[in-house]
Amino acid sequence: MKKSLLTIALVAPLVLGLSACSINIGGEDSYHSSKHGEEYNNRQQIANLRVDTPYVEVVNRMGVAAFNETYEKNGETIQVLYYRTQRKHSDGMTTKDECTPLIFKGGLLKSWGDMALTQI
Repeated sequence: MKKSLLTIALVAPLVLGLSACSINIGGEDSYHSSKHGEEYNNRQQIANLRVDTPYVEVVNRMGVAAFNETYEKNGETIQVLYYRTQRKHSDGMTTKDECTPLIFKGGLLKSWGDMALTQI
């Protein structure tokens, strides 16, 4: 009887302590699925963008881009802003594959997304 009580006394705190644990196997971590944070806010803002919105208005709404590129194509200046919209690597760094590109021509938003970027 004393052995049984001793075993229960030793095991009970472990079992009770584990009952509050959450183990996530193969799913997204809470940062991915959270409805908070930079990625979620950027996705919300991008979902409400409209073609031909001026560059200044987009930047005022979205804030500083993770990456900013400008180049010339067929005599036209094209600017691409990349905003982080997802997390693929938990390394604390932002990479372009974690961003959505916004494409501007003549100072106006013309398109966004990876497919749009491949079209220009």
